[in-house]
Amino acid sequence: MRPVGFSTTPNLVLRLPMWRSRLMLFLLFFVFMMLLLRAFWIQGPGNAFYEAKGVRGTQRELELPASRGKILDRNGQVIATSLEVKSVIAYNDVIPNDLSAEKIRKLAGLLQISEAELRKKLREERKQVFLKRQVDPQIAQQIKQLEIPGIGLNNEYRRYYPEGEAMAHVVGFTSVEDRGQEGMELSREKALAGHSGQRRVVIDRLGRVVEELGIDVLPQNGKDLQLSVDSKIQYIAYNAVKDAVETHHAKAGGAVVIDTQTGEILALANYPSYNPNDRRSLTGEQLRNRVLTDMFEPGSTIKPFTVATALEKGVIAPNTNMVIGASYLVGTKPITDTHPNGSLTIAQVIQKSSNIGAAKIAMNYLSPEDMWNLYSAAGFGQAPKIGFPGAVAGTLHPYKKWVPSDQARIAFGYGISASLFQVARAYTIFARDGELVPITIDRSPEFKPGTRVISAKTATEMRSMLETVTEPGGTAIKAQADGYRVGGKTGTAHKLVGKGYGNKYLAYFAGIAPISAPRISVAVMIDEPTGGSHYGGDVAAPVFSTIVSETLRTLSVLPDASIKKMVQDDGIPEGMRGVKAQQVALKR
Repeated sequence: MRPVGFSTTPNLVLRLPMWRSRLMLFLLFFVFMMLLLRAFWIQGPGNAFYEAKGVRGTQRELELPASRGKILDRNGQVIATSLEVKSVIAYNDVIPNDLSAEKIRKLAGLLQISEAELRKKLREERKQVFLKRQVDPQIAQQIKQLEIPGIGLNNEYRRYYPEGEAMAHVVGFTSVEDRGQEGMELSREKALAGHSGQRRVVIDRLGRVVEELGIDVLPQNGKDLQLSVDSKIQYIAYNAVKDAVETHHAKAGGAVVIDTQTGEILALANYPSYNPNDRRSLTGEQLRNRVLTDMFEPGSTIKPFTVATALEKGVIAPNTNMVIGASYLVGTKPITDTHPNGSLTIAQVIQKSSNIGAAKIAMNYLSPEDMWNLYSAAGFGQAPKIGFPGAVAGTLHPYKKWVPSDQARIAFGYGISASLFQVARAYTIFARDGELVPITIDRSPEFKPGTRVISAKTATEMRSMLETVTEPGGTAIKAQADGYRVGGKTGTAHKLVGKGYGNKYLAYFAGIAPISAPRISVAVMIDEPTGGSHYGGDVAAPVFSTIVSETLRTLSVLPDASIKKMVQDDGIPEGMRGVKAQQVALKR
């Protein structure tokens, strides 16, 4: 047999047409060229698009929160500060669609929200969703241990108030975004807040930061704020008001303490109050800063200003006698006193709190313009400029619109409205020898000159009259403070109910201490006392007594008895003791 050549083996003979092989070769070449062009596009002109897609999947811009400034009391004690907490963020473009029900249940439990609410948040189209703000670090650590892809943690701050409800109406509080909502937190928001920064980071599939790319904007922390309020005095005032409200089953109460030398607010207390660290059950009644925002008819606390107007005009003297009588008719409704009086001196009109006496002084010796000028100069009818939100102006109608009955009623505190703060400030006139002191809530311990309202002689005479109110025969024996001479004026006013006056009352006491060298002005208000007496001398005066005695000791003010003894030993004449004591106090 002849050998058969390899190339002539029948099994190797190509039976397909040549064009098919050429077509396959062309197709392979075409696909290869397409891949080559695609690679060129991705690496060249289209690179920016794909790089941005990669950045969106792995890079994040995170806020660098600024630390809010602290709020300090006059002695440097912290009354509001910021603590570092965590915010829980969901990156919905990273979270897997098949996330297990068990992990959703655990996460919802730690966040204290329902599973339905959590699922709704995770389905939102937004790339970044806050699941919860201001989470405690311990809870945040448990969330981190779940290792859920796309759940991240970020640092932020939560406000903490060490003094709790006692200081709540002074400092206020912030929102979950750390913005001021009430009190000084709101009033000084711009200075306290600072400015947040921003940083760029790379995260992994679990939302963890794996690389810092840089800081775009540096955070600027807020500035600290030091107030004039004294935490100890604030606590004293708050507890005194709280005890009185609970004892007399009252609706509410308030007190304000002012340093008459510097004009600093030492305490501003309200009850009911709230805990600014836990506001879940906060109500409007708790939130009201009654000392500054509530207007009321000041009642008999206004009588010293009526008498001072007449003294300043020179038409009466403290020992001028007046026939009082059982009633005094001005207009259609007679004016009466709680207890009938035959005749009283001007000083006794204050001591006995005679409505008839105040009205007769106004109608017989004063014009509406005289009264309006002094009331206005004392700050009534004008909003106090202390930078505190919500401070009201009260009402003092133009004197040209007064009718005789208006003038008579305003003389003993009806037909005019004011806040408790305005009353306390107005009483600084009697403490500062006739000057109205500029008020501040910022730490400012320097002696400040005031605005002259009445003469020093009239102010001295008024101090003597105010002291008789707290002595036997006066309406406020319970205002006496251990170791200190005090003076002031009670007030008991009917509350408006609908279109008239009902059987609800406001009990007040406003005064100054110590009388020999006044250092503080204090005003107290108890709203709707129902536990027996509703008179200012029984309800508000004891609160004044507690606040004054403990505040003066806190300020290291010498008792009046010691001052008088020191003056006598130096051979100072009797009439100069008050002047000497004032000099001693100022030197201190």
